[in-house]
Amino acid sequence: MQDFETLMAGSAETHGHLCPGQVVGVRMAMLGCRLIGLDEPTCHEQIKKLIVYVEMDRCTADAVAYATGVKLGRRSLKFMDYGIMAATFVNLETGKAFRVLSTEESRDLAEAYAPEIPKKHARQLEAYKRMPDSVLFRVQKVDARVKDADMPGPTRYKTKCQLCGQVIRDGREIVRNNKNICKPCSQESYFKHAREVTWPEMDWTPSNVTGITESQIERDKTDLLHIN
Repeated sequence: MQDFETLMAGSAETHGHLCPGQVVGVRMAMLGCRLIGLDEPTCHEQIKKLIVYVEMDRCTADAVAYATGVKLGRRSLKFMDYGIMAATFVNLETGKAFRVLSTEESRDLAEAYAPEIPKKHARQLEAYKRMPDSVLFRVQKVDARVKDADMPGPTRYKTKCQLCGQVIRDGREIVRNNKNICKPCSQESYFKHAREVTWPEMDWTPSNVTGITESQIERDKTDLLHIN
């Protein structure tokens, strides 16, 4: 794994700014990977062995993702909306899994570890660099039950909502009255009152292909309607 300062610099650049949460996240990632026996998690060989569950959508989560190389699109990063400053690191090859939690005590101890820095933000940032892992974190060995539908790789499960026809991937359907339905149709959604709209320049494409006629576009629209 890259050294701490290198990971910090890259994480801060990717995230957009340097903050105490970045320090916590990078150190959390370094500790978690050591615990599960992965020393180069971003390399091709090891990235396939790693899944990380983050339990918060804050700066720390970005730092954990950067330092480990996990991504939502690779299905190696899992977001669990618990509101807890913690992440669980899973080695898919060995089954080892450790949950690393940031301690609340570390905030109160920042002054003891960086007493010469007057401003709170800067003091926390420097103190989190100086604290030993045992002060900054709690660690739990856990049994991580990674479902087949949550594993990285191609889509294993796919069905259609029996109310709206939308394709649902990776076992995320809800069974209600013996019907497979998507979460929006079940009302378990972050939005409501969905209404189909058109928009200006809706036929725009980034392609540089030329010579496409209006009639071809209309035929494509009709074919798409028949397919769906």
